[in-house]
Amino acid sequence: SSGINAEWPLRPGIGVAIGDWVLDVTAVKHLFSPELVEKCIDGQTTLNALMGAGRPAWTEFRNTLKKILSKDDPSLQNNAGLRASALIAANEVTMHLPAQIGDYTDFYSSRNHATNVGTMFRGKDNALQPNWLHLPVGYHGRASSVVLSGTPVRRPCGQILPSPTATTPVFGPCRLLDYELEMGFFVGPGNKFGESIKMEDAADQIFGMVLMNDWSARDIQKWEYVPLGPFNAKNFGTTISPWVVTMDALSPFRLPLEPKTDPEPLPYLVEKDSYQFDIKLFTAIQGENMTKPEVVTSSNFKYMYWSPRQQLVHHSVTGCNMRPGDLLGSGTISGTEPHEFGCLLELCWKGTKEVKLGESGEIRKFLKDGDDVIMTGYAQGMGYRVGFGKCTGKVLPAQQV
Repeated sequence: SSGINAEWPLRPGIGVAIGDWVLDVTAVKHLFSPELVEKCIDGQTTLNALMGAGRPAWTEFRNTLKKILSKDDPSLQNNAGLRASALIAANEVTMHLPAQIGDYTDFYSSRNHATNVGTMFRGKDNALQPNWLHLPVGYHGRASSVVLSGTPVRRPCGQILPSPTATTPVFGPCRLLDYELEMGFFVGPGNKFGESIKMEDAADQIFGMVLMNDWSARDIQKWEYVPLGPFNAKNFGTTISPWVVTMDALSPFRLPLEPKTDPEPLPYLVEKDSYQFDIKLFTAIQGENMTKPEVVTSSNFKYMYWSPRQQLVHHSVTGCNMRPGDLLGSGTISGTEPHEFGCLLELCWKGTKEVKLGESGEIRKFLKDGDDVIMTGYAQGMGYRVGFGKCTGKVLPAQQV
């Protein structure tokens, strides 16, 4: 995992997570090639330069790190002074957003989630819109309100319908605040304006992934989303985890290809190999009066219908230029079973069911002020685990307007 860290002392820079420690890459920069240091390490306060340098640089960066951390390499192993300056306890590190995010796009690519939500609002026979199985549905989000894990998120105010039969809105705090369990990926070098990214090149354009909570104001969205989709219901906050897990690190967790045949995608969206991953994902809630968080969602990234590669290819097919550090969200990730549903809207089935928070005695339909939402995720290997850290946020009361 790579991230941007500070307090070494008060110096932002690139760090690599190693268990309970963080390797300060700047402290060991003399072990990297001069070209990589100049282009991607020296003076960098985000990962944008490394993201934009492309796969050859990513491979060199990763291979150099593996060499430095190898038991057979004396550079760090036999140098106590260097270890003392380069390895910092993770709990002493202050994290920052890993990239300067120029643009943020959110997709809607879990078939289970889209089917559940469509069934609630349009009925089972019309659950999926006619376009859904033909393209990765998405919308342009707000990059300025993407915040780091641990940042409190204020309950938004807006126009809402006061009752199911109302046709005239009122203004007030969101009553149906929700989390959305997602993952996001960062774009690498990108493409030129007017040119598209082809499927065979797409994997070289995806740097790595983070956990994401795309907070959602369900009642604001219900009133505003026709005809142009989400706006204020989604722009008030999107939380991401600070550690970026590279696609190279995730490659052992690729799943077998499951070709889409009903219908088959148009040729530009067809994948010849898999780009789906086995990543276990969890969401827990801890209310103000609770002693510990209680898990309410246990899902997996494997439930995505459209892959990150297909999302990126579709996004750029018009010639839309993607840039290093752009963030693309997966959409809510839901499995087939109720405990795998990726948001409270599904878990409470539009308010018709109560969601029990473990043995705490508390129940939810939607989020309350003071609730901490804690997302975690990992990929499990044979005897090892690749973790994503935490993606957390606490709900603050609405601003008085």
